[in-house]
Amino acid sequence: MLDELDDLMRSARAWREAGHGVAIATVIQTWGSAPRRRGSHAIIRDDGLFEGSVSGGCVEGDVIVAAQALLRTGGGFERRDYGVQDESAWTFGLACGGTISVLIQTVDAAHFSPGLLDRVIEERALGRAIPITTDLSAGASVEGEAGDTQGFFTNLYPPPLRMMIVGAVHVSQALVPLARQLGYRVLLVDPRDSFAAASRFADIDVDTRWPDEAFADWKPDGGTAVVTLTHDPKIDDPALAAALGSEAFYIAALGSRRTHAARLDRLRAQGFDEAVLERIDGPAGLAIGAATPAEIALSILAGATAALRMA
Repeated sequence: MLDELDDLMRSARAWREAGHGVAIATVIQTWGSAPRRRGSHAIIRDDGLFEGSVSGGCVEGDVIVAAQALLRTGGGFERRDYGVQDESAWTFGLACGGTISVLIQTVDAAHFSPGLLDRVIEERALGRAIPITTDLSAGASVEGEAGDTQGFFTNLYPPPLRMMIVGAVHVSQALVPLARQLGYRVLLVDPRDSFAAASRFADIDVDTRWPDEAFADWKPDGGTAVVTLTHDPKIDDPALAAALGSEAFYIAALGSRRTHAARLDRLRAQGFDEAVLERIDGPAGLAIGAATPAEIALSILAGATAALRMA
């Protein structure tokens, strides 16, 4: 399953290979109630076809026209600012109370090279984040970081989101489709045959290895959330130990506070210190009073989202 960023980069590459001119638009600054995050992209083809979004639809029309103008002149870049305080905000529909700055670059050797598209795709596929820095005065992007240097914008492209769920239980039946809707590639493991039965999870193959064996192949990275749901120490503990040795951005374990305290004692006995154990969100998820499997799944994804977006 491809994520939104992969879709955009692959589409831009395919358009160029088909002979089209392509531009990439990036949100480089936001203030107030901006509709899209810094680093968000839209790609625009020379005939006006576009994918992605820099404003949720508010200013896309103007960005497309500006991108086409750059492509007609043979390439270049332009920064465009949109804000509710400007008269143009109502013309372009940005009435949410925020302000955004968008950099438009043509995809060519001088601005955003086709090789950068390849590098973003390749590095993320390997589970690695890749930084791309743009000199805003020249509209030229290169791989690497420039720190907080004024006049430069660094966009960090993280690995695709994955969620590794341990336990083919009733909560998993609600968590799998919900996680997919939020853009996660879901991997589900449970060595217990009765729980892993295909009839219970018709649209996902349950890995029947022990979790630590599966994790050795899956290799949790900085784009991975790990959630254990079985309440069985023989299954959950090896999974948590493997996750704690990885760069997973979110690690959660379902169970009561008493269950979680006992779990932490077992992991301490394995040599994990308090700083490492604090990475585990237990009981899993945000405290929203969840009671049903669907509500528990919602709370877990809320916890993962908070860890991802508020770090």
